[in-house]
Amino acid sequence: QVQLVESGGDLVQPGGSLTLSCAASGFNFRRYHMRWYRQAPGKERELVAGITNGDGTTNYADSVKGRFTISRDNVKKTVYLQMNSLEPEDTAVYYCYGAGYWGQGTRVTVSS
Repeated sequence: QVQLVESGGDLVQPGGSLTLSCAASGFNFRRYHMRWYRQAPGKERELVAGITNGDGTTNYADSVKGRFTISRDNVKKTVYLQMNSLEPEDTAVYYCYGAGYWGQGTRVTVSS
């Protein structure tokens, strides 16, 4: 069955960095666009970044441009989200999405 398993969430101080991973299985990973979303407490889920299946074109929410980088490894069937210069406003549960499926989420807390 399709599985998307996120990892890498943690408590980090403002200005710090984290890398999230999403390991995919159960579908032809290289054929699908992949996305990262996040949901902060009391807010709706929002798109953070996406990467296409073909040439790996990326797109980002304005709030994370220049700080976050999405990438993928089609051999490892994994999509990554490198997050730098983290701010308290980045605190959220981060979800991986692809092929119509969601992962279970990984929590990122940015606090001093």
